[in-house]
Amino acid sequence: MPLTVKDMLDAANAAVPRIAPAEAVALAAKPGVLVLDVRDAAEVKASGKAAGAMAVSRGLVEFRADPTSPAHDPAMKQAATILVYCASGGRSALVGKTLKDMSYGDVRNLGGFKDWVEAGGAVEPG
Repeated sequence: MPLTVKDMLDAANAAVPRIAPAEAVALAAKPGVLVLDVRDAAEVKASGKAAGAMAVSRGLVEFRADPTSPAHDPAMKQAATILVYCASGGRSALVGKTLKDMSYGDVRNLGGFKDWVEAGGAVEPG
């Protein structure tokens, strides 16, 4: 039977720990932590993003994360702690699993941007 999106989300949520929003806000202020916004550009433009976050649309994450890709972004260090979020937590879970599969170690799913905002996280224009 083919995989369903539910199967994929279940596997992603099992592989990538969820971080409490308040803990994510505190952790994001520490050195070596990358906050990764995987929403589409229009979403980021409409609502802003977590202050200091790298915005990489879900469809480009693998290309930015792979050190052998011409589109690789050196800010995505495999040793860094990466906090991933999207609008509600689904895309960020899938991205987190992908990053773990690509040998990124400490990857955590923040969930949705609204969780960041409600926890008092700083926001900057997108």
